Amino acid sequence: MIDIDGALREKAPAVQRWPGWCRQLFVAGLKRLVHEQEINDFLVQYQNVGGLEFIDRVLEHLDFGYTLSSRERDNIPVTGRVVIVANHPLGALDGLALVRMVADLRPDVKIIANDLLLQIRPLAPLLLPVDNLSRRGFRKSLQGIVDALDEEQAVIVFPAGEVSRAGPSGIKDGDWMSGFLHAARRTNAPIVPVHVGGRNSSLFYSLTSLYSPLGTLLLPNEMFRQRGRQIAMRVGGEIPLDRFDRDDLATAAKLKLLRKHVYRLGKGKRGVFVTESGIAHPESRQRLREELSGAERLGETPDGKQILLFDYHPDSAVMREIGRLREVAFRRVGEGTGRKRDLDDYDVLYRHLILWDDKDLEIAGAYRLGEVSRILEARGVEGLYSSTIFHLDNAPWQDWRHGLELGRSFVQPRYWGRRSLDYLWLGLGAYLRKHPEVRWLFGPVTIPNHMPPLAKDLLLSYYRHYHANDASEIRPRAPVQLSSAGRHEAERLFSGNDMKADFLRLKHALQAMGAGVPALYKQYVEVAQPGGVSFHAFGVDTGFSYCIDGLVVVDITRLKPEKRARYIGDTEASSGGRSERSPAGAVTADGASARAAPEETKALVPNSIGIS
Repeated sequence: MIDIDGALREKAPAVQRWPGWCRQLFVAGLKRLVHEQEINDFLVQYQNVGGLEFIDRVLEHLDFGYTLSSRERDNIPVTGRVVIVANHPLGALDGLALVRMVADLRPDVKIIANDLLLQIRPLAPLLLPVDNLSRRGFRKSLQGIVDALDEEQAVIVFPAGEVSRAGPSGIKDGDWMSGFLHAARRTNAPIVPVHVGGRNSSLFYSLTSLYSPLGTLLLPNEMFRQRGRQIAMRVGGEIPLDRFDRDDLATAAKLKLLRKHVYRLGKGKRGVFVTESGIAHPESRQRLREELSGAERLGETPDGKQILLFDYHPDSAVMREIGRLREVAFRRVGEGTGRKRDLDDYDVLYRHLILWDDKDLEIAGAYRLGEVSRILEARGVEGLYSSTIFHLDNAPWQDWRHGLELGRSFVQPRYWGRRSLDYLWLGLGAYLRKHPEVRWLFGPVTIPNHMPPLAKDLLLSYYRHYHANDASEIRPRAPVQLSSAGRHEAERLFSGNDMKADFLRLKHALQAMGAGVPALYKQYVEVAQPGGVSFHAFGVDTGFSYCIDGLVVVDITRLKPEKRARYIGDTEASSGGRSERSPAGAVTADGASARAAPEETKALVPNSIGIS
């Protein structure tokens, strides 16, 4: 409730010493200015309403709304952590309208609160309070923002911290504060810029230019002056944090550029920063379930997820959702296409191994499988995705035509840490059980873009030295060049004659740089006996965020017995096929799920990253 009398006694005790008639006249005028009675009546009427429902009641009471194009609406990510930054033209209603706009797409939205919003208790579930008055208070506030982003929520911030003011260049925010950037950087959260239209009255700008603190006092009246109006929202493309921080500019300079980016959005102009398209919104859960009911069932994981083999068909909700989730997963590790969905022409001929959570109606992850003999017959070598990165004309096709090209594997972020990618490998094993003619697995394996350049150089040096196929005639289309610093550091770090010792040196060196050996690079080597895994070339994938890819080749007949038992479900192999024994942890091809693997069995691929 608003209590002007109490506020004056606490904040302005000198008013109590004014002459009675003067004090009464001043207090009455102030109560009318801030709409004390109307606001308190509203709060009493809706005292049991909170959160988004309270915002709806406020917007309905004032007949206030916003406009947003359907195209720009798609720029708001519906899942995953994101920081939404906006200008602050009105002071209160713009914040409520922005929360409502985002909440229409995702309910997990929070807004960093200014002083005015903090006074409205029904909004408390949506607010992240900020205390800039002390270092301890700021750290506590920052941690609250970081926690929200770690929980994959959307956080709205008005970096100016106060309502826009009139100036020589028009109605604009003052300098933007950097607090939100600390949280974005700690969580690697992308930034989505929003321009909010609207303005307050000329009287507001005139009086605040004379005495700035009057602004807070006048804002309630300005809020009621917006009755019956709509404001225009403009939502820009997502700014990945690595692109925001690409230039060696001071933070203050970057904030000025970001503010300029937002105001250019409002004018319909191209922004300052390079952006990515908003990721497509999810497909209908019911339609996904209907389509997947016709997929080939390969098995079921120990915790009940279905492993399915799906074939492309036009206008497929499943394919659109796979493309959306690929982009979600890959962007989280600094990769991705920058498009709404990661789909290409290769998806048409390839088959898709899908991990389906029928309880939550979610695709937990997927793997793209290219049956080489079928693709070669239909399109030749150019029909293989690997041919976009490597010259494959001289590959040993007499052998490799009995192979399977793997790629575009991912687990969507909400399933990270739940062994889902390990289950995809169990599904791959079920496929191999049904197709004993497959001897070779190959495909591009990505080195994440977010790794420091020196870390990439050391990784390449190690794998080229110990695991390259020197006889291979495969060449990259865009070769990878080591830096001179990388070559010198590799010569200093590695002995060159002790693979295990040098691998430990590599791990420690990468850890010191805040990086690690990519999961598949480590585990592909561990899955096979010596000579069973080799890297034939390394190249730059110019169509996929310019990531470095290594072309790995696995000889199925040389898998370690324990790995064969874990994933394929047999312990023997011959040219005529494989035995039919199914140990603990294997997923049988007919859909029956055996017992879970022992705890000491390591997942072949940790499910904390997406892998191309």
